[in-house]
Amino acid sequence: MPVASRFALTLSLLLSGSGFAAAQQCGGDFGAFLQGVRAEAQAKGLSAGAVGAAVADMRQDPKVLAADRAQGVFAQDWQQFATRMVNGYRLQQGKENLQKYASVLSRIEAETGVPGPVIAAFWGLETDYGAVLGNFDTLAALATLAHDCRRPELFRPHLLAAIEIVDRGYLTPSEMKGAWAGEIGQTQLLPEEYLEFGTDGDGNGRIDLRQDAADVLFTTGKYIQSLGWRGGEPWLEAVQVPSEFPWDRAALVNKEPRANFAELGVTRADGSALPSDQLPASLILPMGRGGPAFLAYPNFDIYLKWNKSLVYSLTAAYFSTRLAGAPPVDMGNPQPGLDLEATKRLQQRLTDLGYDTGGVDGIIGENTRAAVRKEQMRLGLPADGWPTADLLRAL
Repeated sequence: MPVASRFALTLSLLLSGSGFAAAQQCGGDFGAFLQGVRAEAQAKGLSAGAVGAAVADMRQDPKVLAADRAQGVFAQDWQQFATRMVNGYRLQQGKENLQKYASVLSRIEAETGVPGPVIAAFWGLETDYGAVLGNFDTLAALATLAHDCRRPELFRPHLLAAIEIVDRGYLTPSEMKGAWAGEIGQTQLLPEEYLEFGTDGDGNGRIDLRQDAADVLFTTGKYIQSLGWRGGEPWLEAVQVPSEFPWDRAALVNKEPRANFAELGVTRADGSALPSDQLPASLILPMGRGGPAFLAYPNFDIYLKWNKSLVYSLTAAYFSTRLAGAPPVDMGNPQPGLDLEATKRLQQRLTDLGYDTGGVDGIIGENTRAAVRKEQMRLGLPADGWPTADLLRAL
């Protein structure tokens, strides 16, 4: 099940007085916590052997907590991140894999509507097509995060789902290795997603998202479909924007018919006219008006559901277009942005002015961009949402 529905189940157990309420509280003695996990797993009907084997692998891992507190990769600007991630190796390997698994991917698109390049981009970004799966013990990582009091309501259901993966015989506890937050397999799905969307793509009777590429691709396609993918529609397109464009309309939350952007002089990257239709679109300027420009369509929202970071999501969507045959985007000549500490200073100043920036974390998310646009408009600057040293000085 998706996280939300599993969380609803956990919450109902807490409120029902079913006997697990005390066990599901975070923190406290770790041994008592594991006893609660064991009891809840057995109450779900999971076998005693699977539960015992899984619980035996659970421990507290301080490296997991350190990773959870130190997520700073998306403080990079989009050009830095995309240039590093969408490199020649990943493009070449991606195209080779699209050819190698063409028949499988064709079946997946026919069933789900999700094109091969979309799946391949996530596959490449998450694990380099299965080459780098992560070496954290999944059961230990999830037990650590479920016991921790930061987000136990998210991780406890995934911990129980991981036990169920063992119970179904998909993976043994020793095979369950992946990322620090409990993601497993070549596209780094969480255990509940593994259970809900796992598909035996090669017909061998086992769903192995670590080793079987067909299982990985089918499962990923079904997961993306579940997020709302609209078959036959685009997701992202590089464009050119005229200098007189009303920059305050360049915002992810501002969705307009594509015809509106065409009327305002926005063209495709090669200068040809955009279709003058009603397909909803948002203009994204990840580096401000001097940098690259994209029209994001409804399917782009699926990337944001996969990862809420705009830097990651835009990179994944751009990577997908490249694998689908689009040329490299023109990076333009953007005005230099702010480094991590300067971004924090800007966010603090905006917070002091009454804006909700989503936190003083040095990450330029949509809240920070919205606040920047409002201050740019107040100061008579082009409201493109790109924070610069000039804006910081003006504030």
